[in-house]
Amino acid sequence: MGITKTDGFKQETINISNSLKALGHPARFAIIEFLSESPSCICNDIVEELPLAQPTISRHLAELKQAGLIQGNIEGKNICYCINPDGLKEIHTVLGNLLNQIEKNTNCCK
Repeated sequence: MGITKTDGFKQETINISNSLKALGHPARFAIIEFLSESPSCICNDIVEELPLAQPTISRHLAELKQAGLIQGNIEGKNICYCINPDGLKEIHTVLGNLLNQIEKNTNCCK
C-alpha cells in the first residue's frame, strides 16, 4: 500500500495544518470571531449572525470542533459552542515560534 499525504510528517505539523485548514474558510473564521466576542457558549445565535443556511453552519461547526478549535456542549435539544482556548493557543505557539525563527534568519532575499 502507498504512503498517505501525511506519512513522514511530525504529528505537530499535521495538527497545526489541520487547524489552519479549518480556519482557512471565511465562514469558519467568522464563526471563530463571533464566538470569541461572546462571554458564554452560543447555541442558535450563529445561524442568525451568518448569511448561511443552518445545515451549512452545522458542517462548519463540525470541522472546527474536529480541529479542536471549538467545544460543544449539549443543552437540551441544542448544542452550545464556545472557543477551545487550548486549540487556539497551540496555533499561537507554533506560529509564534515560526515567526521567531524567520526573524533570526532574515538574511536571505535582501
